[in-house]
Formats: sequence, structure tokens, C-alpha cells
Amino acid sequence: MTEALHTGAVIGILGGGQLGRMLAVAAARLGFRCHIYEPAANPPAGDVAHAVTTAGYDDTAALAAFAAAVDVVTYEFENIPTAALDLLETLRPIRPNRRALAVSQDRIAEKEFLTGLGLRVAPFQAVTTAADLDAAMARIGLPAILKTTRLGYDGKGQSRIMILAEAPAALDALQGAAGVLEGFVPFTQEVSVIAARGLKGEVAAYDPGENVHRGGILHTTTVPARLTPGFRSDAVLTAARILNALDYVGVLGVELFVTPEGLIVNEIAPRVHNSGHWTQNGCAVDQFEQHIRAVAGWPLGDGSRHADVTMENLIGDDIARVPALARERGTALHLYGKAEARPGRKMGHVNRVRP
Repeated sequence: MTEALHTGAVIGILGGGQLGRMLAVAAARLGFRCHIYEPAANPPAGDVAHAVTTAGYDDTAALAAFAAAVDVVTYEFENIPTAALDLLETLRPIRPNRRALAVSQDRIAEKEFLTGLGLRVAPFQAVTTAADLDAAMARIGLPAILKTTRLGYDGKGQSRIMILAEAPAALDALQGAAGVLEGFVPFTQEVSVIAARGLKGEVAAYDPGENVHRGGILHTTTVPARLTPGFRSDAVLTAARILNALDYVGVLGVELFVTPEGLIVNEIAPRVHNSGHWTQNGCAVDQFEQHIRAVAGWPLGDGSRHADVTMENLIGDDIARVPALARERGTALHLYGKAEARPGRKMGHVNRVRP
């Protein structure tokens, strides 16, 4: 299917978290309906979706019924079991494509893909055994960070190794999973670019945002980022190169380290991204609508920024600040409808707009 979807078409979304929720809201503004597929009951996206399938990714009958009920399939997270995708791909287009998922699901595959494009990444080496870790530390040096190759996010599946004595505990934390040791990068800033590629190959990028993390979780994203014009251009061109190499359709997040020697790619995310939430109040077409436009075969929207914005995540008990935040001038609230606040859980975000 290469033609554009018409109003009333159904977009299937794998995953029912807050990203799926905001995608469904954006789709509704364009006259589309969304069908959520999510194993957990009562997902945040279910509140605003046309339909919800509650079933596991190993339920072939449910997957087939879901595919029959939608016109195109997209996703809000990348760790989707391969077997589920094998089935869905025979029934409906999946956008972004399977290659984007395969690259991003494995940190080593991702780094090898990026270096194959001539992009710089942190020094890395695969680790499975204690001997592997010893060899990796000898080559890369310390401090370093040991990560699982799959499934880690928001600081999970990661252990810092500052001194040799911390290495055994870091290896134990992998619990037998494949890992990768990454060298520390002496960066001056962390930035990210949210960019999109359409069905016909057109590319549109948003302004790079400057990110601050706390405990491995994104705390704030501020635009404009403090970047030289050269670095700003390089960041956008890096995202475009990745999009084109993957024959990508949809929105992609690219996280970068800024160093005196140039930009280093930290990781890519084949979906709408937390660091792009500022676009909801800083652009006429935000990242969620841009993704829906792309996967539906519509023209990409204008991602120009009309205001300076700082996005702040509301994590865990930060949700108690909502009454005060609601009184702040120039502050837009985006809450995810989650009933229980837990440490490290994203409950919402605020965008502070500075015209």
C-alpha cells in the first residue's frame, strides 16, 4: 500500500503507553481512528483510542484480528517480539519498517550500523563473560558503562564501572544477558534531534533540543539548544542520513553527545521520543502529528519552531505538583492518566513556553 490513507482509516498502534496516547490524540485531530494493541489492561492510550485489543504478543489469533481491523501498523516502543512482527508484516504495512526495529533493538547492531554510515559512536565492545569484560576494560579503559544489549531504557539495564572493583557487580547485574561495554564520552552537552521521513522520501527535522538527565531518566529538554550553527546543521544532517539509510517512514529520535571534536551518536529511537514533547507547544505540527502524517502517507508538516520551550518530565511524586503547575503562566500540562505514581514512572510533562 503506497497511497495516502483517507479520513476515517484506522491506524494500529503496538503499545498502549503515553506515547501511544499522544499519537492517538494527534490521529483524531486528523480524522483517523486508532486501535491499540497492548498486553496490559487499562493502558493510558486506551482512554483516547477508538478500540483496544488486550492480548499478549504471542496470541496469534488476536494479532491477526488486530491486523484485519486496521489499515497500517505502527508502534510506540521498539522491543516488540520478532514473532509478532513476522505475522503482522504478512497482513499489513508496518511503519517504520522492520529494519529500523532490528537495528535499534540491539545496541551492538545499532553501533555497527551507525559506524557503517561514517558516524561516530562511543568506543564499545561486546561482553558476555568475565574474561570479555576484562578485555573490554583493558581496551576501552575506565570509567565505562556496562549495558544489556537489549531491553534497557531510562537507566535500566545499565551499570557504571568507575573502578575495577565495581566490575564483578556490574557483570552480575546483567544476569547472564548479552552486554556491551561503552566508554565514557567527555561531552559538553547532550542534545537530540527529532526528525521524520515520509512515504515518498521527504525529510523534515525539528530544532535540536538540549537534554538534562537525572538518574538515567530525561529531566528537561530545552529549545533552542546552545549549539553553534555548524553543530546544529551537523545534528540535523546526521538524523537525515540515518533516516535515508533505513528507508524509514515516521518519526525518529537521535540522541547525540556534543564534544569539542564533533558530534557522537549515543543512540537512536525508532518512534516518537520523550525529548520531542516540546513540539506540542512550540510548533504548529508536533512530533505526534508528524508521525501520523508519515505513516498515513500524508505530506509532512512544517516543523518550524514558533516559540522557545522547556519541557520538564513529571516523574513519580512530581504529579503532586500539578495544582501549582496549573497556575503557572505559559505552562502547558500534559498528563498521562496513570492511576499510580511510582518512583521513576513518567506521569506527565509540562511545556513552559517562552515567546
